Amino acid sequence: MAIQVSAPFVKPTLTRSALAVFLSTVCLGPWSSAASQLSGWQDIQEKPRILSTFKGDWLIDPVPVTTSIYNDSDRQEIILSNGLAERRWRIAPNLATVEWKRQDSGQSILRAVRPEGAIRLNGKSFPVGGLSGQKNGSFFTLDEVEAMTADPSSFQLVAIETGPTEARLPWKRAGYGASKKLDWPPPGKRLRFILKSPDLTDPENEDDPIQFIRVHVVYEMYDGLPAVSKWMEVHLGKGCGASVELDEIKTEILAIIPFEDPVERRGVEADIINEEIAPLIPPQILHVESDYAFGGMDSKSSTHTVHWKPDPHWHSQTNYRKRNPSLLECHYPLGPDVLIAPGESFISFKTFELLHDSYDRERNSIAQKRMYRIIAPWVMENPMQLHVRSQSNEDVKRAIDQAAECGFEMVLLTFGSGLNMENSDQEYLSRLKSLADYGKSKGIQLGGYSLLASRRISPDQDVIHPETGQPGKAFFGNSPCLCSEWGQDYFAKLKHFFEATGFVQLTHDGSYPGDICASTHHPGHRGLLDSQYKQFEAIQNFYHWMRGSGRFLNIPDWYYLNGASRVGMGYREVNWSLPRAQQIIIARQNIYDGVWEKLPSMGWMFVPLTQYHGGGEAATLEPLSENIADYEAHLANLLGSGVPAAYRGFRLYDTEEVKSVVKKWVKFYRSHREILNSEIIHLQRATGRDIDSIMHVNPFIQEKGALKVYNPLNEPVQRTLAIPMYYTGLESEALIRHGDCEWVGSINRRGILKLDVEVPARGVGIWFFESASKSDGE
Repeated sequence: MAIQVSAPFVKPTLTRSALAVFLSTVCLGPWSSAASQLSGWQDIQEKPRILSTFKGDWLIDPVPVTTSIYNDSDRQEIILSNGLAERRWRIAPNLATVEWKRQDSGQSILRAVRPEGAIRLNGKSFPVGGLSGQKNGSFFTLDEVEAMTADPSSFQLVAIETGPTEARLPWKRAGYGASKKLDWPPPGKRLRFILKSPDLTDPENEDDPIQFIRVHVVYEMYDGLPAVSKWMEVHLGKGCGASVELDEIKTEILAIIPFEDPVERRGVEADIINEEIAPLIPPQILHVESDYAFGGMDSKSSTHTVHWKPDPHWHSQTNYRKRNPSLLECHYPLGPDVLIAPGESFISFKTFELLHDSYDRERNSIAQKRMYRIIAPWVMENPMQLHVRSQSNEDVKRAIDQAAECGFEMVLLTFGSGLNMENSDQEYLSRLKSLADYGKSKGIQLGGYSLLASRRISPDQDVIHPETGQPGKAFFGNSPCLCSEWGQDYFAKLKHFFEATGFVQLTHDGSYPGDICASTHHPGHRGLLDSQYKQFEAIQNFYHWMRGSGRFLNIPDWYYLNGASRVGMGYREVNWSLPRAQQIIIARQNIYDGVWEKLPSMGWMFVPLTQYHGGGEAATLEPLSENIADYEAHLANLLGSGVPAAYRGFRLYDTEEVKSVVKKWVKFYRSHREILNSEIIHLQRATGRDIDSIMHVNPFIQEKGALKVYNPLNEPVQRTLAIPMYYTGLESEALIRHGDCEWVGSINRRGILKLDVEVPARGVGIWFFESASKSDGE
């Protein structure tokens, strides 16, 4: 039978206790345990007269305000706030976001009220929450909100739960770098809204399974971060007599203030081919990405659930064609098309929304990287790794000995080494375990390489293209389906490999790039529409298992939010075939460009100790003793900037002189690891014609800044540089350290420190900045 609501919900004025009574009333129905889900509502505290707002700058000052959930009974709203950001929901006559703003600036990003999401079940579409009655898509008033009504076809709010944040994946810390100081899960609050299906079930069908559906809209807000994460869960009650098909789901719908709203853009608008390729720039005040990410090495190209669309209900916009892409919808690019059995649940991807307070690129870059520290702290793990091109006992033990001698922390059996993680032969695994045990005795951990995509298995195991019905035309040309028998066996073999050998690291090349598969015979998916979701679920589960067992992940794809610590910084592989002097300058350009949205520890570079792709002697560093100057330049580029690299070859040194150079730079890096793994601000990009420079900043540690100035010229350079000190948190003066010298420099009221620098020919100079007073920020 259909769920019966005791009375129409028409703009009541509810106290906290009255709301609890109402919610417990409407919860009655086929979902027998719904009333018990109200526990915790009575604990939501009344909103204080004034919400706590942080008055400083969260990027340079500690934020003492913690996350709180409030009940504003006067306005029938729930508030999630942490002093930096505030999100509000109207809870009567239904659930809807009515405010999403920065508390410090007061800037709201909403221009219209939309449903919390949307869902398609058994071919029927339903809004999730939402309110109707806004008169103009450009803005809404508080009086309008008071008069808004509920859509009877929408899922309706019936319960609210609160609690602390929870870990979205297990993480056993490896202990490298600053990650050991970061909390997991990040402290904050979780807010869960529970909605029941609308009373529109088929009167001729008392067993309509839709009535047994509950949708949970879940938010988390974290202390010290102006952001929320959001996802949706779909639960089917045990009393339902049939499974329900979840065809599609939108987990976020927000009508955002535009970045721009011109009348027209001639010569561009004529080229529009669909509404998702709008000619205008979408809102920039909100950074949005999700953990359903693949197929790219940057957040924009890899996030496939974030869609900026024209708003069909915004009729008062200036743009003549109404193409302004200021409606945010978060949904799967395909499907998910999954069956939910009675008593089971579906949990969507998680979206992260970071509210900016500026359009400044550098500031927003620092904010994005600060977010990763909080929501994916494993990205701060930055072990130094030697990639050895052999799996022989002799070569691996020599690599372990040299890595231990020089201060490296891992040895990886890299691509081309012959390592085969799919080999389950016990003798083979035992030999590798003995190498891992030998490394452990030297303080060195072992890892290795496995190729997943960009390979052929067989026509019945590979992904099937929906147009041809044949393998091919995948992201990398050919790829196995992760839900085929081969795919399921592959993950089982890798788990067995790691458990049997004691290896603790995986370089997973060609990770799942989002290939779809039209096969109807693979055991892990039903057909085309669920193929991407099911394959992603397989790779996600494997990566979560790796992190939960304390293993480290290098993945050349944007899997940070699912456990990856490193992705490629961003380079063209064949550039390592160029002459060494060119490689060194281009590498600094790669670092400069890559750290716009990566911490230094998040992006790996490359050092061709032996030939890679080509280039012969002019491109490679072996023999190391004959190319020691270029080898040191690579070390200065990378260890001097806190950037990891694939040092790929057979050894780290071939003479004592080379060993001393490697040890010098490793010691430098490990002595300054925390600041060198901190955010980089951009000063001068490498041109090859003049000096170039970058600066690490971290106002929360002792070394608050580290300036690197590189000189590509054949003569020394002397300059007076204007160093921006704002993001170090230092004011008035700074203690400057350079080599064995230290002195105090003045910072002017614009936050600039004038610094005289001298950099040797084809060399680097490094200056560190600390507080001149022990009581200043310490």
